[in-house]
Amino acid sequence: MSLLHDAHALAPALTALRHALHREPELGLDLPRTQAKVLAALEGLGLEITLGTALSSVTAVLRGGRPGPAVLLRGDMDALPVQEETGLPYASVLDGRMHACGHDLHTTGLVGAARLLAARREELAGDVVFMFQPGEEGQGGAKIMIDEGVLDAAGERVVAAYALHVVSTGAPTGFAATRPGPMLAASDAVHVTVHGRGGHGSSPHSATDPVPAMCAMVTALQTLVTREIDIFDPAVVTVGRLHAGTAANVIPAAAHFDATVRTFSDTTHATVRAAFERTVHGVAAAHGVRAEIDYVEQYPPTVNHTDEAAFALATARDILGADHAFEAPKPMAGSEDFSFVLREVPGAFVGLGACPPGTDPATAPMNHAPQAVYDDGALPHAAALLAGLALRRLAAAALSPGLPEASPAAASPAAASPAAASPAAASPAAASPAAASPAAASPAAASPAAASPAPALPLPLPLPSPPTDEEPVRP
Repeated sequence: MSLLHDAHALAPALTALRHALHREPELGLDLPRTQAKVLAALEGLGLEITLGTALSSVTAVLRGGRPGPAVLLRGDMDALPVQEETGLPYASVLDGRMHACGHDLHTTGLVGAARLLAARREELAGDVVFMFQPGEEGQGGAKIMIDEGVLDAAGERVVAAYALHVVSTGAPTGFAATRPGPMLAASDAVHVTVHGRGGHGSSPHSATDPVPAMCAMVTALQTLVTREIDIFDPAVVTVGRLHAGTAANVIPAAAHFDATVRTFSDTTHATVRAAFERTVHGVAAAHGVRAEIDYVEQYPPTVNHTDEAAFALATARDILGADHAFEAPKPMAGSEDFSFVLREVPGAFVGLGACPPGTDPATAPMNHAPQAVYDDGALPHAAALLAGLALRRLAAAALSPGLPEASPAAASPAAASPAAASPAAASPAAASPAAASPAAASPAAASPAAASPAPALPLPLPLPSPPTDEEPVRP
């Protein structure tokens, strides 16, 4: 039987788990109810389980029946500070909390993968590490789990890592997309306070007004992007919040604005940060005010290793269907803390459609929206795809133990701008010798259907929600 067939047999149990997780969403790094549900779902699978110390993570190791390396599969578990408006019978029972980004599907899909792989233990040429992660939505839970040893949980460093993310809009259920090189952007938050000298609105000459200076900074930052940044290695600078003053006739002593910065390579990231700070301080000097900048680097870009992206795409085509998996034409400007994992080991991040039947993917509410709805029918697809990635990657490693992707260097964000990783410049087929690629060692790559060209399908991945004063929000 195929993985997808067996995953469909698990659908009732997976749906029940997903609904239970959805009813009781938890935020941040401390997810005790979610952790308990995951542990109960993993009972009886013969896994070696370790719980996190600084967060309520679950790391589970499945020992294969044959010797070999280890691979990692990740599912994030946390929710968002959003008031749910879906009207679903299993909607959140907790005010102001919702699985608006689909992490309940990620967690459930990873449980399904564990069950599928446990049933195939004797086929595994190595071990599988299941990474159930809190704190993706802005707290950097992946980095904390790395610091606590998740990449070495099997006794040695994993040779590859994979994660997927469902989308409620843009693609029907069961359609997958990935790409070599940058998949998602780096995310920085910048907080700027402009200090002047307050006074009466009728006499600006007797004060030092920070408001015109702040406005000039905002417009100068947009010019910075268009004049200093290579359009083939782009950046986004968005000022989303401004605040100054208390009354129309009062010149305030200070003004404040907050911005988000998105970049796709380490090189452009460094360029934008330096130019941002230079621009703000320069405009401040011209206006006779002083600027204070708090530049917070949140998540680095999510960069897929070229060979691993090719392997993931071939596997998705074989498991989901040749017409259900595509190479994404460009990265998305959302961000992900799986990027920390991909900076340490080779791997790939995959988008998976979960738009419910009967809903137009072009107009459905997107990830993070209070009305976002995800199709339970995506659960078997997520479980089968994750399980297939692990099973086939270990088989590929057994055939070619010296694969070049044993080093993450080929996926370095500094060397992997969107232009360099575009299909025209660096397609998976052209990027590495066929004999050395895990895709070439995969059964998926050997089938004509998997190798057939397909049109690119742009999958919109999650974008940020507005920050709140009460809860941290993902980059």
